[in-house]
Amino acid sequence: MRRTFLKCTIAAAIALGLGSGTVLAQTKTIKISHQFPGGTIDEGDFRDRLVRKFAAEVEKKSGGALKFEIYPAASLMKPVPQYKALSTGALDMSLYPLAYAGGEFPEANLTLMPAVITSYEQGLRWKDAPIGKELTRLLDERNVKIITWVWQAGGIASKTKPLLSPDDAKGMKVRGGSREIDLMIKAAGGAVTNVPSNEIYSAMQSGVLDAAITSSTSLISFRLHETSSFLTAGRKHSFWFMFEPLLMSKKSFEALTPAQQKLVMEVGASLEKFGMDAAKADDERVVDIFTKAGDKVGDMDQAAFDKWREVAKNSAWKDFEEKVKNGKQLFDMALSVK
Repeated sequence: MRRTFLKCTIAAAIALGLGSGTVLAQTKTIKISHQFPGGTIDEGDFRDRLVRKFAAEVEKKSGGALKFEIYPAASLMKPVPQYKALSTGALDMSLYPLAYAGGEFPEANLTLMPAVITSYEQGLRWKDAPIGKELTRLLDERNVKIITWVWQAGGIASKTKPLLSPDDAKGMKVRGGSREIDLMIKAAGGAVTNVPSNEIYSAMQSGVLDAAITSSTSLISFRLHETSSFLTAGRKHSFWFMFEPLLMSKKSFEALTPAQQKLVMEVGASLEKFGMDAAKADDERVVDIFTKAGDKVGDMDQAAFDKWREVAKNSAWKDFEEKVKNGKQLFDMALSVK
């Protein structure tokens, strides 16, 4: 009877695909959160689209063993706490503006340091440079993995006057987006009020802000042309380049099989060109949207950029080098990427 039972068990296992060394993988569901408006894989904010493309490709290539639930518009949790949730394993994945984590992870402030990154190509070169490897190591120590490298240029939406040069900032209430941008704005004579990008619209509408600096994509997605009269476009020169990677909790990553881990990293890397091309396209599209809304659009010229850079050197750059552990070494690594 025992032999008969074992034979039946083995036969049933083979029929289910469990025999002959084949293991039927248990389906794993991974939650991805972000603060940006939701859409579809083909329409909407490109950051949401990138997440959906990633999920679809991984699900397809894993044969359905990995599935995803996507929570846009901060519908799962508020924007800033998503980094801590990743590091503790309470959240699987997020497309996250890393500088938001600067309070807990001061080195992250380097990823929105004014006038350091001046092009998308330069930003993506961080990945294989010493600064990128060090950033990857520091995040790994904090139980977070970079899956897709995404950079975005930023522009400035303002209500009462254009904000082009440091002289324009005097007396203005400005949203910078990071500690270091805020330090530069303060040094230029402005006041700062920092809110996540999904809260800029209401802050501009209520008068809490006179101006907001954010990515071209956020200027579009959060309809800031409705609360502004002026746009300083980021398509030619911008002191504001933010690192907004797709991140994964190390705990969630290590729960995957080696083959699944390889798949996740390969698909993540494959989307970096899409991210760069889409961000560049939004740098142009935002100009059309603000122009059609009747807002006055200006481009920052090289002279204005150089003035901002000088203010940044004496404020944000100096602060990072002096107050962040190994700040000078990290800064030198960043500046070495041309």
